[in-house]
Amino acid sequence: MGAPPTPVTADVPLRPARGVPPADRALTRPRRRLLAAAAALVALAAVGAGSLLDLRTPAPRPADAPAGEFSAARAYADVQVIAARSHVAGSPANDQVRAHVEQKLRGLGLETQVQDTVAPEAGQLSGAAGGATVARVRNVVARLPGTDPTGRVFLVAHYDSVQTGPGGNDDAAGTSAILEVARALSTGPRPRNDIVFVLTDAEEACLCGAAAFAASNPLAADGGVVLNLEARGSTGPVIMFETSKNNAKLVDVFGRAAPHPVGTSFAVEIYRALPNDTDFTAFLDRGFVGLNSAYIDGGAIYHTPLDTPAAMDRGSLQQHGDNALGLAREFGAVDLTELRSGHDATYFPLPGGLARYPGWLVLPLALLAVLAVAALGWLTRRSGRAGTGRLVAGFGLALVPIVAAPVAAQLLWLAITAIRPGYAELLDPYRPIWYRLAVLALAAAILFTWYALTRRRIGPAALAVGGLAWLALLGVLLAVAVPGGAYLTTLPALAGALGGLVALRTRQTGPWPVVAVTAAAAVGVVILLPTVVLLFPALGMAMGGVAALVAVLLGLTALPVVDLLHPQAGGQRGLLALRARRRAALPAGAAAVAAVVLAGVGLAVDRFDAAHPAPTHLMYAMDAGTGQARWLSHETDPQPWTDGYVDGVASVADDFPGLGDGELRVGPAQAASLPAPKLDVLADTSAGGERTLRLRLTPQRAVRLTTLHVDTTTATVLRAEVAGRTVPVEPRAGRWGFGLVFHAPPPEGVEVTLTLRPIAAQVALRAMDASDGLDALPGFRPRPPAVGVVGSHSSEMLAVARTYPV
Repeated sequence: MGAPPTPVTADVPLRPARGVPPADRALTRPRRRLLAAAAALVALAAVGAGSLLDLRTPAPRPADAPAGEFSAARAYADVQVIAARSHVAGSPANDQVRAHVEQKLRGLGLETQVQDTVAPEAGQLSGAAGGATVARVRNVVARLPGTDPTGRVFLVAHYDSVQTGPGGNDDAAGTSAILEVARALSTGPRPRNDIVFVLTDAEEACLCGAAAFAASNPLAADGGVVLNLEARGSTGPVIMFETSKNNAKLVDVFGRAAPHPVGTSFAVEIYRALPNDTDFTAFLDRGFVGLNSAYIDGGAIYHTPLDTPAAMDRGSLQQHGDNALGLAREFGAVDLTELRSGHDATYFPLPGGLARYPGWLVLPLALLAVLAVAALGWLTRRSGRAGTGRLVAGFGLALVPIVAAPVAAQLLWLAITAIRPGYAELLDPYRPIWYRLAVLALAAAILFTWYALTRRRIGPAALAVGGLAWLALLGVLLAVAVPGGAYLTTLPALAGALGGLVALRTRQTGPWPVVAVTAAAAVGVVILLPTVVLLFPALGMAMGGVAALVAVLLGLTALPVVDLLHPQAGGQRGLLALRARRRAALPAGAAAVAAVVLAGVGLAVDRFDAAHPAPTHLMYAMDAGTGQARWLSHETDPQPWTDGYVDGVASVADDFPGLGDGELRVGPAQAASLPAPKLDVLADTSAGGERTLRLRLTPQRAVRLTTLHVDTTTATVLRAEVAGRTVPVEPRAGRWGFGLVFHAPPPEGVEVTLTLRPIAAQVALRAMDASDGLDALPGFRPRPPAVGVVGSHSSEMLAVARTYPV
């Protein structure tokens, strides 16, 4: 038999008469509301501060740190060499970086080789609009032999950069971290398992270096554990954002061996659903297991000329290296044959470590949260704090801030980008903190306004139960659709329900009800506040509504604490009621004013200048056969500088199929004295209704890539080989139905063999190559200091094409 109902006073009937508001319908009734509110808010602020402090990067260690430790200062010396200038795959600068990496590894006494081969693309990022993609790659591979190997551990990063920047963070950070980890490991006892250091080439072009290693290097033949190191920004904590499937044992190693474990199963679920790839993808496709990590804040400089060594947060570099070294030692010691498990883990950061539990618990916990909230609703009704009607109304009305906050956040960003259109080309503003705070203030304003408008009529208890009910319901939906993210709402809902049950079953005027609901809200703070903070750099301000949604969910878990800021619900008349309404409006008004002020400060502070230039995109394309040239841009709303080059919109797919088939901004340009790639017929044979062409495609200048397309109105491509490698024949829409892209072509050219079914007497072939840099072109006007280059693989591209009838 349960405990008797909570005693009530004579002026608070168990079931108030219809139309007569009770003196208080909250889950807690402290005698001193403001004191209780202050104590609860201080406690939650302390919990939140502890959660966020745990996301800080460690202090970088100096160059004289002990030999067995990772030193950001030592690694940074390599960053300065690697990222001295742009070093795109196939360039002389890339050759110099490769020589430096190779020298460092050989100097450690490691078995070192350069894998020089032609490889197909991996994943979905690369291919590019132009067609099947291959590249000439030169991976640097070194091995530290184990004493009694059960498998191999692969530390992977790419040493090439984009054409638009030196890659100080992406990925000189990962490359230099691996060099420093290799040094630290070589100074101590040899590990049990082989440690293989893989510095890949042509990641930015097509992930081809990783694909070549995973598919054909003998060291990769038996698979193993991959630790991939990346960066998509310049600062912030290193996040382990991707794993192989059935990751429970891998995550367990990460939680105990990484000195600074930051990662969430929610991020893994989201990343798996996105069309994004890194070198890690090539290894996953070959059956490897492992972890993928990166720091991602400061995304405005990603792939731009601003991604220099000076832009790097050395604390982020230290965390990258600390985690990589700790994981290499742990994976180097364990039995690697026992790392596969039958399920994914649920995990998230907690102050001091990583919380984790098996994936099979996700749905039971979600259902338990639903039952707990239902029990809270039943007890709320039985105690007279809300009838069935109010509980239903509370549930329905709780959806309002859940929908309104993300919508308002997106509208806010639309307004800001209308004022500052250059933001549309950036992953994130250069100084995003003010805008992030504005979104949080806006979410708070919506939550507080909603609560102030509905509290007196519906009642605090009904609204609190309604909010928790939505969290519990979302937990079930996530458990079914996105299991790794279910903890975000399941655990706060479960904690909130248990806290509410305790509050209703204890002495209402004592401190324990406030303690119970505050402890429950603290669970929500620990789980959801770091998620909000990490979502901003992960998704950018263009998707700030997602962070606003999670912020509102956090607010719903804390409604009983929020209620303490308000006077007692109901029972006031006349002047007292007016004062109560004014006091209830204060939090909402303050938050709304803060949102406007913070957005205004963001616009005032984050202006484009020489150090933070407005991003622009420009290309040049010329048909060497006709002598016609054009300026091209991907900008949807061109910046004033770009407007000086483009004056219309058109597709260039028929003239430059290697650039894709989407519409671009276009404008006339002067023809430059540049040669098209040369196409030679080495052999031309026919048999059985098929025609086989053996061709050599040779650039006539230093280029980054070359392409070849077949006019499918003249022939159907049946089979194709590039440099002896079979490439897939996947017909594309439009005239040039088959195409291939070759990155980092050698000066002597590329041999291509096409097996065709002729349609016409002559086969039309379209050859194009592309280099980088527009400065020497006729009619080009250099960018002013406050105008920069957007981070794009086609920025500053100079393409020359010609059609060859064969």
